[in-house]
Amino acid sequence: MAKNTYKAEDIKILEGLDAVRTRPGMYIGTTSVKGLHHILWEIVDNAVDEAANGYANKIDIVIYADGSASVEDNGRGIPTDIHSKAGVSGVQVVFTQLHAGGKFDSDSYNYSGGLHGVGASVTNALSEWLEVEVYKNTVYKMSFKSFLDKETGKIRSGVPVAPLKDTKEKTKKKGTFVRFMPDARVFETIVWNADTIVKRIKELAFLNKGLEINFHDERTNIYHRFKYEGGIVDFVKYLNEGKQTLYPEPLYAQAEKDGILVEFAIQHTTAYVDSICSYVNNIPTGEGGMHETGFRSGLTRSFNDFAREKNILKDKDDNLLGDDFKEGLTAILSIKMKNVQFEGQTKTKLGNPEARPAVEYVTVNELETLTKNKKLSKTFETIINKAMGAAKVRLAAKKAKEIARASKSIEAQTLVGKLASCSGRKPELNELFIVEGDSAGGSAKKARDRRYQAILPLRGKPLNVEKKKLDQILQNEEIRTIISALGTGIGSEFDIENLKYHKVIILSDADVDGYHIRILLLTFFFRYMKDLINEGHVYIGMPPLYGVKKGKTEEYAYDDAELKKVQEKVGRGAEIQRYKGLGEMDASQLWETTMDPEKRSLIRVTIEDAAEADRLITILMGDEVTERKKYIFENSDFNREDTFAKIKR
Repeated sequence: MAKNTYKAEDIKILEGLDAVRTRPGMYIGTTSVKGLHHILWEIVDNAVDEAANGYANKIDIVIYADGSASVEDNGRGIPTDIHSKAGVSGVQVVFTQLHAGGKFDSDSYNYSGGLHGVGASVTNALSEWLEVEVYKNTVYKMSFKSFLDKETGKIRSGVPVAPLKDTKEKTKKKGTFVRFMPDARVFETIVWNADTIVKRIKELAFLNKGLEINFHDERTNIYHRFKYEGGIVDFVKYLNEGKQTLYPEPLYAQAEKDGILVEFAIQHTTAYVDSICSYVNNIPTGEGGMHETGFRSGLTRSFNDFAREKNILKDKDDNLLGDDFKEGLTAILSIKMKNVQFEGQTKTKLGNPEARPAVEYVTVNELETLTKNKKLSKTFETIINKAMGAAKVRLAAKKAKEIARASKSIEAQTLVGKLASCSGRKPELNELFIVEGDSAGGSAKKARDRRYQAILPLRGKPLNVEKKKLDQILQNEEIRTIISALGTGIGSEFDIENLKYHKVIILSDADVDGYHIRILLLTFFFRYMKDLINEGHVYIGMPPLYGVKKGKTEEYAYDDAELKKVQEKVGRGAEIQRYKGLGEMDASQLWETTMDPEKRSLIRVTIEDAAEADRLITILMGDEVTERKKYIFENSDFNREDTFAKIKR
């Protein structure tokens, strides 16, 4: 347990606050709406860390009508005493010194969710103004502001208005209150997305059992309150809403090994795909890592041991594989540890090698304990039976692959007359357009730059893989064609190193059928080629909805709002064409509007919240009609820019 006293001396200073304003991307990744929310998460993470270490149980988040945001917790409060080296209060150090905080001192925090330790100082540096209140018997106040220095002509960031002041105002409250206004001179937008905030804080409430998180959006006067006494058990139940579970209650365990706290909850469903969501110190690890590897191997070992012990697996039988036990599995793995090392394309992959044996040990040990509970014996038998059924499908699929390879059908015949490949041999430069329909495919083949653009027309709707077994998926001609074109394999055999095209662009009509095809393809990629999305290779092409022509002038509009602007630009008397499908455009129009890298708009598909993405796919593509209708009614605009990351590429 970290020490209960928290003083200024516990704050370690590693670097000053230089250059954040001039190079914000280095610290928050982007100045888009994602970067805007990043500076909120830095403050929220500090509050959650107080809760995760046992010092707080409530967090209040408010978005105000003026666009500012606040976060308040009931933790220990930022140190208000004077830091011996800095000569100023702990509050001033935290908000003005980069890489300064108690999280560099293991005596102050056992576990910390801060990714880089830049935290509050970067939020301050990228805000127009910031106010802090600390509650320690009396109320301490301090404010900061960013302003244009007339002498240098440069913005001075996060400058203290005055030293920390003890107001002498008595209070029974404890903790820290931070309110800040994002600087419009830094960010592309300073409009908060309430949905993004709600999804993240709901996830944090699940991951921190008993933590109450309240959210109030003054702009719409909407309130949300999240508190889950069941923690990640409730999280698994939430993800399994709309699915048929194989046993009533998730299996849950928590234990510590070598300073790593491991917590997991699992429950199987009748589905054919798995959903394993992992976290380290409350940070989502969408690309997995050492902890997930240890967890999977622990599950496989434990379930096989149980099957042998109960004589379900005979001596002559081979062990079941991890993929067999994964079928239909919904799992939340949450670990807390010190000195976290993230790696991977998006820095969401845990690299600490010590996490693997620790998680595997806890998983095996705790599941073995659960198997001794006679009330759970039936649950474990159900899991084994489900896995044995999956093994039969796996072997059938393997046989189908072998037959396909022998006849070369999956490598060649499915592509005959379909794929128009490019001449380039550098995958990092090559693009594959998956195009809806032969007509649009024909135009795209004529329009493309053959040096680096390949075209794969779809002659029908792809299979809904959410409802099919792997052997059935491999029998579908459209899916087989996509697998062949990409060259990566799928599922456990997926290898990103064999990817032939580093941009995979879905190009479908802007209508209901086009949206359906888009979702079907994204479902397939998410379930069987997730790293394709994780590493940023999947895009959605954005064909225009309108063509506006007047004389020799021709402009295009991608939505109704842009149409109005184009009409004003072109003037009265213009001819407006509403494109119902890609097939209505000739090759030159398709190139100019949708395929030319210099002019086109693409949406890069990202997974910001793997758990919520999984649940969304279950709603859209599963069997629960009521939930699907509700979602579609509430989210009918599938071209919202806040759904994906829209870029010009």
